[in-house]
This record gives sequence, structure tokens and C-alpha cells, in this order.
Amino acid sequence: MDIEVQEEITTIYTNKLYDVFKRLFDIVISTLTIILLIPFFIIIKLLFIITKDYKTIFYTQYRVGKNNKIFKIYKIRTMVYNSDEILKELLKKKKYKKEWDRCKKIKNDPRVTKIGKFLRNTHLDELPQVINVLKGDMSLIGPRPLIENELDDYNGNHELYESIKPGITGWWTVNGGNDISYQERLKLEYYYVENYNFLLDIKIVAKTIKLVFNKLLNK
Repeated sequence: MDIEVQEEITTIYTNKLYDVFKRLFDIVISTLTIILLIPFFIIIKLLFIITKDYKTIFYTQYRVGKNNKIFKIYKIRTMVYNSDEILKELLKKKKYKKEWDRCKKIKNDPRVTKIGKFLRNTHLDELPQVINVLKGDMSLIGPRPLIENELDDYNGNHELYESIKPGITGWWTVNGGNDISYQERLKLEYYYVENYNFLLDIKIVAKTIKLVFNKLLNK
């Protein structure tokens, strides 16, 4: 058998074995995390009530996962309840439209609440996505899940991006996150998809923990 073919078979086998390990790890960690998060969710709900926000603390949105599967993602709501309606009005203004077209985000988004700003800066708003991990829609580590057709404006490679499960944290998250352009983000996401392995995932976990702690300590 050709050496290159043997190496390719070995790589495929190794990746499949790691995928099984990664899924087992996801199930154990997400289950434990959900249990530990119950008091945290109660505290967040109380903070919402104190600020006279009586709507649900959770926010859901449809995203694209592995093999183009559409699923509902869970987050803690960081914006006012009618944020989608307000966004339509904001995008009528040139300064917001230009930033949205470039990054699909607005850096100083006026829709974000005071509590929401803290949750975003510390990435704590992403924690409910452990529910998605337990369900199998996501993994703890992977490229961030996209909105449907999000890559079209950037000539993105849908097939490559959607070849693995999206993650709560990933190579892009710990290497600039929202502070870099969308094109730079895609380069980082593609790098992970093409090179993911145990050591890279460990590196991402370590950098994620450091990032969150730095954010908390700087508050």
C-alpha cells in the first residue's frame, strides 16, 4: 500500500477515535456544568428583576451546525427584549450599517443592557450553550456556530466550516475574538477545522480559562 494512502487512513482513524473521546468528554462536562449553573441562573434572574427586566433571561437563535444542520442555540439574554426590532432601525443609519456589514456585530451596541455588557465581556452569556453540547448540536470546542447564509457575503467555505460541530469556545475566541475582522476570524476558524487535535484543544481550554479570569479580575 502506498505510504501516503497509509498516512491518510491513519489520520482518518485517529480523528474518528478522537471524535468519540471528545463526545464522551462533552457529555460528562456539560452534564456537570448544567447542574452547577442552576444557582448562577437564579442569581441572573434576580438581577434582571432588580433592573425591572421581567422577561426571560434566555435568548434563542437558529444557527448552522455540522453538515448544515439547523439548530436552536441557547444564550443568556444580554440585550433588551425587542432587540431584533431595534436592530432593523439601527441598520438604517450608515455608521451602524457599515460596521454590521464588516463584522456582523456592532461593537458598542446600544441594545446591550448593563448586566448584558458584563456577561458579554466575561463570556458568561455563552454558558447555556452547554445544553446544546449535551444535546449533541455543539461541542465544548470548535468554530463558532454561524447564522444561516452568514458566509455568503465573505465567499466562505461552507463545506469546510460545517464539517465539524461548532463550539462554545475555539481558536478564534482565544485569538482576538470580536476585536478582529471577519476575514481574520474565518482564517482562524478554518485553521482549527483543518488541524484540530487533543493538544490544540487543551491549549484552547487553557487560554479560555485565562481569558475569562482576566476579564473577571479587570471588572
